Amino acid sequence: MAATAGTFSSLRNRNFRLFAAGQTVSNTGTWMQRIAQDWLVLKLTGSATALGVTTGLQFLPMLLFGLWGGVIADRYRKRLLLIGTQTVMGLLAAVMAVLVLSDAVQVWHVWLLAFGLGMATAVDNPARQAFVIEMVGRKDLANAVSLNSANFQLARIVGPAVGGLLITAIGTGWVFAVNAVSYIAVLLGLLAMRESELRTMPVVSREKGQLREGLRYVRGRPDLLVAIALVGFIGTFGYNFAVTLAAFSNDVFHAGPGSFGLLNTVFAVGSLAGALFAAKRGRTRLRVLVGAAIAFGLLETIAALMPGYWSFALLLVPIGIAGLTFNTAANSTVQLGSDPAMRGRVMGIYMLVFMGGTPLGGPLTGWLAESFGPRTGLLVGGLISLAAALVVGALLARHAGIRLRPSTVVRAMRPAAPAVTATRSEFGNPVVKI
Repeated sequence: MAATAGTFSSLRNRNFRLFAAGQTVSNTGTWMQRIAQDWLVLKLTGSATALGVTTGLQFLPMLLFGLWGGVIADRYRKRLLLIGTQTVMGLLAAVMAVLVLSDAVQVWHVWLLAFGLGMATAVDNPARQAFVIEMVGRKDLANAVSLNSANFQLARIVGPAVGGLLITAIGTGWVFAVNAVSYIAVLLGLLAMRESELRTMPVVSREKGQLREGLRYVRGRPDLLVAIALVGFIGTFGYNFAVTLAAFSNDVFHAGPGSFGLLNTVFAVGSLAGALFAAKRGRTRLRVLVGAAIAFGLLETIAALMPGYWSFALLLVPIGIAGLTFNTAANSTVQLGSDPAMRGRVMGIYMLVFMGGTPLGGPLTGWLAESFGPRTGLLVGGLISLAAALVVGALLARHAGIRLRPSTVVRAMRPAAPAVTATRSEFGNPVVKI
């Protein structure tokens, strides 16, 4: 019972239970739609370039408007914003379902859908991230963030498999329709929440210069700045498994699509385990953040040198654990360290850095893999991630008194008793205890 209370402690909050249940359904539908969308583009064009354009259009709004999404999240009630963004996403999926089922779909329709989803996501992401603390409070924030990650990873395992089966059984158009219906679960959960139990933060009145104010705020907070910078380096150079796993499967191990799918599943299982371990830990410390980042970079570097398919596959499990431990620690650290009036803008910057690195790091990793071999691409990503973690660890040791030891790297990936403690750093701002 104690284990359950620790791992799932944030589910004590009724509002978060409703939110998590809706997200379980919706995330599964989203992963189903991603498979259907990619398959549809390839069926319409037969072009990998067209598929790349689709992915780029979905990420482009985050790069262009992600910071403004954070500003909007601070100006309005986050629950109402989420009702709006989730409604838009559901309607876009429904429109695509009608186009496909009526045989009227063209590739530009898919591109328009991808861009529209990206625009909604640019507002939805910072609002959704900042809304978690309103549902669960500071004490359960780290646990809730971890459970959200576990939810996402579980959907990542189940969604593509179900989507592939449905495409074969009933067709691509109905997969879009199923995803459209899945948003109803999120909307019902948001509408059923008890307003009195939300820890609603005051909204910020509209004024000029609020975007610059958010950037100045982060720049003036070294504890937030180094955490976000570390997320940027690892997200850009370390998290390119969509490229590296395909390259290793095809060019290094000369395996088929089934083996490629298994690598993705193993990595997702490791990520799910990492999210559950982080939920069990229930506390966020900068030692954990840096230790997990070091473990991730080191393990990725070692994976690049693995001689056989199975040794490489098995190493993906601890890589997934370290990566999700790092992600949840970074998210919780940044949220708990931000002033409530700034949290939306800070999370907008965080999500821009976290998601915006993919369009930059993916092509670079692909070029390295194509020019010098997949091992080089993975090795460079691991070494850059490791170097960034060591530099950030040194900076924090200098400014905040952290002392990293080898055991810290091991403990960062090990579940611990839940406890969240807030204190003040020498920078004079509330941060997570280190």
